[in-house]
Amino acid sequence: MADPIIRISGLNKIYEGGMQALFDVSLDVAAGEILALLGPNGAGKTSLISAICGLTRPSSGTILVGGHDVVKDYRASRQLIGLVPQEITLEPFETVFNTVSFTRGLFGKKADPAWIESVLDSLSLLDKKDSKVMTLSGGMKRRVLIAKALSHAPKILFLDEPTAGVDVELRQDMWALVETLRQRGTTIILTTHYIEEAEAIADRIGIINRGRLLLVEEKAGLLRRMGSKQLHIELQAPISMIPDALAKYDLGLSREGMGLVYSYDVRAERTGIVSLLGDLGKAGLVLRDLRTEQSSLEDIFVGLVTDQEQGR
Repeated sequence: MADPIIRISGLNKIYEGGMQALFDVSLDVAAGEILALLGPNGAGKTSLISAICGLTRPSSGTILVGGHDVVKDYRASRQLIGLVPQEITLEPFETVFNTVSFTRGLFGKKADPAWIESVLDSLSLLDKKDSKVMTLSGGMKRRVLIAKALSHAPKILFLDEPTAGVDVELRQDMWALVETLRQRGTTIILTTHYIEEAEAIADRIGIINRGRLLLVEEKAGLLRRMGSKQLHIELQAPISMIPDALAKYDLGLSREGMGLVYSYDVRAERTGIVSLLGDLGKAGLVLRDLRTEQSSLEDIFVGLVTDQEQGR
């Protein structure tokens, strides 16, 4: 990776009262990359974003944004960032155009009506530019939040749970906008607990749980793991070992010899199940039942946490 646009080293966040939200988080994010941070509610996603954006002060560790320390050089780092928060907080009596323009001014940028209109147009808001925010639907208000975050043309865009409570149309528009921003070289960090959102747009996926960043991995590799499926084969009679004739399938023995477990990739052109079932019969094994299980994001969470607790 070239010099990252975001570099986080040994980040810890302890709130008043002693609750620790982040534990020794280190992460590099490349310019122009789309990173999805996945985790359940309360995992630390919002705390991490808040620290990067300078909304909360790290208890220890460093965060550099574009080479600027977010604590020592807050203004320079914050200039590079656009943030779309979870909560919809807008001035209800102001017009859409003025709301977005005002945010641009807060970053010290000169007025640029043409840019504001182009942002509104990209979010299907141009026909609402003179409408008061209070007259908009919830989905339209979320579009305004995104427009505000883009008003000063940031190099980095944070989307914190962006599709919480939004309609399908906005979700599709958002992904189209993200793709446009990618082409412009904007770095995007998305937080979500929906794997399909990460699958739609991310280059890398990070998993955070209980304040710890458990892994950061290329999307393709993680989804291959999530695409794994297991065929559980229940036998009529127990066996003490797997017959040599079935060695090529890399089977596991379960339930005191009463079952076999076969792992396969559901995305593969051929799973090998048909030939396996045929070879089971040739090996003299009689089936009682079959069932399948597919790995989920929760399975990965549990596996990672368990390994962490057991020191593996």
